[in-house]
Amino acid sequence: MQLNNTICALATGGGTSALAVIRVSGPDAFLITDKIFVAKKNKKLVNQKGYTLHFGNIVWKDEIIDEVLVSVFKQPNSYTGENLVEISCHGSIFIQQSILSALHAFGAFAAKAGEFTLRAFLNGKMDLSQAEAVADIIASENKAAHTLAFQQLRGGYSDEIKKLRAELMTFAALIELELDFSTEDVEFADRTQLENLIQQLINNIKVLRNGFILGNVIKSGIPVAIVGKPNAGKSTLLNALLKEEKAIVSSIAGTTRDAIEDVLVIEGTAFRFIDTAGLRDTQDEVEKIGIERSYLKMQQASIILYLFDANEMNLNELNEEINTIKLSTQKELFIIRVANKIDVTESNKLNNYWGIENLIAISAKNSLGIEALKKAFTQWIISEKIKSSDMLVSNARHAHSLEKAELSLQTVIEGLQNQIPSDLLATDIRAAIEALSEITGEVTNDELLGIIFGKFCIGK
Repeated sequence: MQLNNTICALATGGGTSALAVIRVSGPDAFLITDKIFVAKKNKKLVNQKGYTLHFGNIVWKDEIIDEVLVSVFKQPNSYTGENLVEISCHGSIFIQQSILSALHAFGAFAAKAGEFTLRAFLNGKMDLSQAEAVADIIASENKAAHTLAFQQLRGGYSDEIKKLRAELMTFAALIELELDFSTEDVEFADRTQLENLIQQLINNIKVLRNGFILGNVIKSGIPVAIVGKPNAGKSTLLNALLKEEKAIVSSIAGTTRDAIEDVLVIEGTAFRFIDTAGLRDTQDEVEKIGIERSYLKMQQASIILYLFDANEMNLNELNEEINTIKLSTQKELFIIRVANKIDVTESNKLNNYWGIENLIAISAKNSLGIEALKKAFTQWIISEKIKSSDMLVSNARHAHSLEKAELSLQTVIEGLQNQIPSDLLATDIRAAIEALSEITGEVTNDELLGIIFGKFCIGK
């Protein structure tokens, strides 16, 4: 990308619409726009103040293309940190393309994907993690994903990263200073204080890394596996949750042979519900494959709904099934026990289940208890947020950098305990600082920037 030229692009979605916005950014943004914009009072944009609006016509080849409203932003007080113009025009595809063609004719280059936000990053308007949050905000499809991305855009955990990095930089400077006086055998950095700091930093990084598990699933949709024996009503429950006939419902056991998925947004959070094959011993080869996939989906899930027929299963059998699931998944899971078919279950049988942890009684067929079940999902979100702190990491690149920083800091701890030389300590501290710097963009390279901003839409 040539970052010293002037670029333009459609900032709103493609296709016909009521209005469209075209962005122009760069050193000649005003001069180029003035070539095609005729204000009602013949004002030139280059002479106007920032944060002002101007009404007039776009004229090209002696023809009025459209009546427009032009916004003026002067560097450095713009989204990109450069001189920037936004042209609000009517949303005709012909008008959009005509204005862009006119801008190109007078020297504006077509912007590449993410180039406006890349310039904002390079001009110090935001750090790299905030720039990535812009793409997440655009892609957010529910309230929880939007909240997470917006928190990151406003600084979020990047402020914490910068704080960790600054503390490390202070000690790194002292260690480096010791190297200049290596022949005099002096220590400027208190080793006990450094070890305490490093351990505190490791603990803080672990909190952020643990938050990635929740942050990532909120971003992509929290996976919920619906499991249980054949004919427990799993497909009926999925249909009741989605309020549509998504899964085939039959009285024949083993109807569901493969996982069926769909997304439901509950109180602003997306949940990906997965209807799985019934768990049982079977000789049917196809059904066996479906059951194997059921266990795989359970390992990938954050929440498991274990659905059982309240008429058929007793308390001991229920506990055995739950223990089998816990052993097979080998991970900590939030399991909701769901007693189904309460509309045809005798009250004395239901009484056996009251008081069991995370148990909800429903009738999937009649949609009884479905709202209480949905509430249990949102309660899980609230409890997980409390456990993982407010700083949730949703970016896999950031999580990888945090992992590298933690490993380097663990090496520093070991080095301090083994009293290794200062130059080796300095190397490991610098590695941790570099890993943290990758998140906010203090350390980066052209290839990484190309990968990150290449995922953006053009015009942003």
